[in-house]
Amino acid sequence: MRTVAVLAFDGVIPFHLSVPTLVFGRVGAEGSADYRVEVCAEHPGTLRTPAGFDIVVDTGLDAFERADLVVIPSWRRDKAISDGLRDALHRAHARGARIVGLCLGAFAVAASGLADGREITTHWAAADDLAAAYPAVRVRADTLWSDLGDIITSAGVAAALDCCLHLVRGDLGSRAATELARALVTAPHRSGSQAQYIPVAVPDAADDDPIERAMVWARTNLGEPVDLDGWARVALMSRRTFTRRFRDRTGSSPQQWLLHQRADRARLLLESTTDTMDRIAAETGFGTAVSLRHHFHRILGTSPAAHRALFSGTPAMPAISSSRFSA
Repeated sequence: MRTVAVLAFDGVIPFHLSVPTLVFGRVGAEGSADYRVEVCAEHPGTLRTPAGFDIVVDTGLDAFERADLVVIPSWRRDKAISDGLRDALHRAHARGARIVGLCLGAFAVAASGLADGREITTHWAAADDLAAAYPAVRVRADTLWSDLGDIITSAGVAAALDCCLHLVRGDLGSRAATELARALVTAPHRSGSQAQYIPVAVPDAADDDPIERAMVWARTNLGEPVDLDGWARVALMSRRTFTRRFRDRTGSSPQQWLLHQRADRARLLLESTTDTMDRIAAETGFGTAVSLRHHFHRILGTSPAAHRALFSGTPAMPAISSSRFSA
């Protein structure tokens, strides 16, 4: 069982607090006991919210001492963290707990010093303020979430759901994350980045998104060769216009987006089937097992065999190493 400590504070927005408690609590409530969620506060008692009601939290920061995952679901840009909270975060991190800052929770993570010299993300509208307030961290405004292994941060609101589902996917596998997303009526994995939400000119014919249409077409044809010119024709665009519009829409090139879609499909097949590497490579468009292993390791940082072993409980053969992809 994994214990999740979620930090509440005076003025916390209830929706922000509900995201991690709903995601991890929902998994744990279905009989699998994969997570146990504790809501805690630096000063337990009655906490105000801007929603017109108060919440009562009985547990203090001692919850961090038994947590495998410490989640700061939000924060205020102008709110400093106390020495007590900083020390509690450092102690939890030192004994191996993962520290998660959702949305503006990245400000508290940055203030703790745990991310100094490293890269984190937050809501795109707050990225400049975060970078100015904490120059020791590198801030990205174009990603939905960032996972450094021990430090995880996300963009705002809905991206917090993406981030929490990502953590469930890493802990329990794609099938568990997909089933949970279905129960929550949300996408199990959103492709793209915050770049698609940063204000841009609104295109004509907003009711028909040709890039979305092309993305759906590609997902349904992952096992086939996807030629960029043919892909652009699905969107009724020239290759050059399609590439530019696709990057504006997703923050990624079409080719890189497609590789990530194929790797994600391969990950699900590795977890849920006993298909050979050659068959999975064919079904996901990688063509050969060699290509599958290369791109899977480059994107996900592990070999297909090691990933399958993680969810089957069997040891994996040593894999040929290659450089990890960094977006």
